[in-house]
Amino acid sequence: MNIHEYQAKAILRNFDVPVPEGHVVYNSNSARDWAKRLGDGPYAVKAQIHAGGRGKGGGIKIARNADEARQFARDLFGMTLVTPQTGPEGKVVKRVLIEKGCQIKAEFYLSLLVDRATGCVTFMASAEGGMAIEEVAAATPEKIFFETIDPTLGMTSFQSRKIAFKLGFEAAQVKQAIPLFQNLYRVFAEADCSLLEINPLVLTAEGKLLCLDAKLNFDDNALFRHPRIRDLRDYDEEDPMEIEASQYDLSYIALDGNIGCLVNGAGLAMATMDIIKHYGGEPANFLDVGGGATIERVTEAFKIILSDSKVKGILVNIFGGIMKCDVIATGVIEAARQVGVKVPLVVRLEGTNVERGKRMLAESGLDIVSADGMADAARKIVSAVHGS
Repeated sequence: MNIHEYQAKAILRNFDVPVPEGHVVYNSNSARDWAKRLGDGPYAVKAQIHAGGRGKGGGIKIARNADEARQFARDLFGMTLVTPQTGPEGKVVKRVLIEKGCQIKAEFYLSLLVDRATGCVTFMASAEGGMAIEEVAAATPEKIFFETIDPTLGMTSFQSRKIAFKLGFEAAQVKQAIPLFQNLYRVFAEADCSLLEINPLVLTAEGKLLCLDAKLNFDDNALFRHPRIRDLRDYDEEDPMEIEASQYDLSYIALDGNIGCLVNGAGLAMATMDIIKHYGGEPANFLDVGGGATIERVTEAFKIILSDSKVKGILVNIFGGIMKCDVIATGVIEAARQVGVKVPLVVRLEGTNVERGKRMLAESGLDIVSADGMADAARKIVSAVHGS
């Protein structure tokens, strides 16, 4: 789950991480009023959407006074902000953050994420912070430093000091950086984050370290432990089909292709998308119905796939272990009858009750193509979609 910048900074503030003083507003008059409360300008006027690259897209403005903050906010509200992370469709701005400005002397990049190779949290840092961090990672990866954090020890003072020195901090900044880095790790661990990114961390003209921007992503599977964080979810920023899928405990991610996928198991779902691409097709989604899905969940999964207007064909790929093939067959038949399938449908079933499932599909009276194996299924659905 992702949250807005102003929400992320509120969480950081609770862990004694230095962030600018600011307030979120929902209209331009409030923007002017809060700017005045923050004292003399300048102010940062920042569009709040779930995407990075807002500065490049024109979503961050620097206002010299409260009236200018009001005008910039008015310009931002309702605009469709397009950034490298939103895609060409962009996102509509409904919230704006007004922050106290500062004089920036230097910018840095920090992030924490789970490193699957080590099974630990990795702390990343670079002295090349700011909007061009992606270019830095691609062109000069040696400028990015990594520190693996032992979960039994946490972020140690030694590691924090080591990173601070690599960033070129002087003694006064090293003293600030040690608790700052350790508190960032506390946020990551205690809030069950999947990503924590500070870009940029700035050194102000007064010699203070300040987290000027913040991005937090959370592990959905751990949200039951954090009801307050769960309540920060902004459904307006999410794909409606992904929201619908979450109501039925379905793992769904919309993609840009035209072949819908209904699969049980995340690994099998990834393999299904790969083999579709191998045979020249493009998957329209990742959808894992899970190992213990009910007929209702399978039916809803089918409806969600069919609600995507880009879908020109559907591949159902099921290996029945805990999930029995006859249950999947029942769900497919029920959904097809409720929604009405007007696109090619290929079904590959293997595992528990496979013969019963295949027999149910064959006797359903529906136009379903049966496949033997993943390769056969992928070839058939790609051929059917290309032929249509």
